[in-house]
Amino acid sequence: MVRRLLYSWIVNVAAIWVASVFVDGVDYSEDYWVLIVTGLVFGLVNFLVKPIIKLLALPLIVITFGIVLFFINLLMLYITSWIVSGFEISSFMSGIWATVIIAAVNWVLTSVFDFDERRR
Repeated sequence: MVRRLLYSWIVNVAAIWVASVFVDGVDYSEDYWVLIVTGLVFGLVNFLVKPIIKLLALPLIVITFGIVLFFINLLMLYITSWIVSGFEISSFMSGIWATVIIAAVNWVLTSVFDFDERRR
């Protein structure tokens, strides 16, 4: 479990950095410590809060065939921005694009480096 959180932290830092490069409204104040803390907090929010939100939203997830999961990911990103000072999402569209990029980078890095311990 600790290993999975460490991998998640590293991947999240990379994904948030990529999102900040490509999306104008995502900013970590050019302070790499803010980026590192943001990756940690994002991983913890996804680990602790996301399962509860998914359970509560289960009927909506089923009705929308999973589309609500995207908005849950967006909410996790906004919760992270509320917790970490220095990490900002300037608009809803920036949040949407950042969520898409973070999900894509997470998927690519997890696939390439085979970080998923659940399959072992």
